Amino acid sequence: MVQFAVARKDGDWTVFSDGTPVANALSRSAAVQMAKDLAFKAEERGETVELLIQGYYGELSRRLTGGTEA
Repeated sequence: MVQFAVARKDGDWTVFSDGTPVANALSRSAAVQMAKDLAFKAEERGETVELLIQGYYGELSRRLTGGTEA
């Protein structure tokens, strides 16, 4: 399983891959789009994907490959 996350870090939006920052200083919409693109590519390779996205107020949404949301 591979995990992609979007979170606010030091005032900027950052994209993480398995806990490692891969891009920072992004707008939230750009970070979400990048994470979704990375997740799509991983799914195409047959990997199971967990996508975590932090909202503006700190809430967290989670999506697993196959459309399961929690």
